[in-house]
Amino acid sequence: MTSTTQLLICLIAGVALIVLLTAHFRVHAFFALLLACLAVGIGAQMPMADVIAASKDGFGSVMKSLGLIIVLGTALGVVLDWTGSTTTMAEFILRKVGERRAPLAMCLTGFVVGLPIFCDSGYIVLSGLNRSLSRRTGTPMPVMAISLASGLYSVHCLIPPHPGAAAAAATLGVDFGRLILAGIIVAVPATLAGFGWAIYAGRLGAVPDPEREDAKEVRAPLPPAFRSFLPVVVPVVLIAVRSFVTLSADGAGFWRKTILTLGDPVIALAVGLALAFLTRSGWTRAEISKLLQDSAEKAGGILVIIGAGGAFGAVLTATKIGEHFSATLPLGSLGILFPFVLTVLLKTAQGSSTVALLTAASIVQPLLPALSLSNDTGRLLCALALGAGSMTFSQANDAYFWVIAKFSGLDMKTMLRVHSVASGLMGLAALAMVYVLKAVL
Repeated sequence: MTSTTQLLICLIAGVALIVLLTAHFRVHAFFALLLACLAVGIGAQMPMADVIAASKDGFGSVMKSLGLIIVLGTALGVVLDWTGSTTTMAEFILRKVGERRAPLAMCLTGFVVGLPIFCDSGYIVLSGLNRSLSRRTGTPMPVMAISLASGLYSVHCLIPPHPGAAAAAATLGVDFGRLILAGIIVAVPATLAGFGWAIYAGRLGAVPDPEREDAKEVRAPLPPAFRSFLPVVVPVVLIAVRSFVTLSADGAGFWRKTILTLGDPVIALAVGLALAFLTRSGWTRAEISKLLQDSAEKAGGILVIIGAGGAFGAVLTATKIGEHFSATLPLGSLGILFPFVLTVLLKTAQGSSTVALLTAASIVQPLLPALSLSNDTGRLLCALALGAGSMTFSQANDAYFWVIAKFSGLDMKTMLRVHSVASGLMGLAALAMVYVLKAVL
């Protein structure tokens, strides 16, 4: 029989292997996670056939839960980007807030645009407008850059259909609607923490370069604001309303069935995608084909990583690591602090928020009873704590770090002083908000 010490060594070795392969040798996360499955399973003295069977079951379970959601969510972001809806939303928010509050406008834009669009893609799309505003208003580029980056980053780490948050929800068995609502609540103070540090520290850094000009992109007229916001707002509302209906008294009425159907994350995202295509007219078959092709290819790379994370979690569960740890370690006293710290360590070590989230979720899932987080509320709080940890802290091994630096013209020293510290403060603010929710729920 495998001892707790042996399982702990296997777990540490598996996580170390993931970090070493992804961060040092630049091995794709899919293969790193797959090798970690084998390492942990063999180290725990599982028969090879059982390791393979558990890996297949875990991979298939995640594909069943998230496959359609990730593909549709990715397609929604791609279409909104291509049609110019993201730019329309940014300009609408800027008009309402005013150019004098340009950093706040870009922070709010990042928060809204980041709901359906990955943080790195959103930053690239909005970077031209951000640089232009920096010159027009005389606001230092570090302030503008981190204001936008913070809004995008907070929702990326906390809210489905972003892959890390979605994978954590599926692994832990958390309702998507509840996680979206609670994630938005937690993301607000996290965003404000990043924005506040950008205002304070960014003004001490470099000033905008008045000589730098943005390339002018020729595109069709931008869609109106109402149609641009609909594909973002409608899916969120549908999923959220479904969660409330699910929690209400049982019933079989027509409207209840309709809401439950439309609020299913797959249907809601499909509705959002349809609305995104309606933001403009005159589509050609070639345009639609290219956008859908790009979406499927982009989603494919994400899905294989998430699937491998599910396989890793299934192997950990098969080793009965949760039963061993709950019997020997005082995890109950740590609660949501344990998943937060674990994700921080994984994020800092290998850079990817998504990999950190799904790896930590796989490790934590069998430990939920020992952490006293096995009920619905506990699982929700655990997912939020994982999300908070995944944004703490972004530095040179994080691809998002370099996207911000490259598209804002910021050097390494400025990025570490402004963005990295901001991401650390964001994670701590998010964790504090999770503790507030714990006291309330």
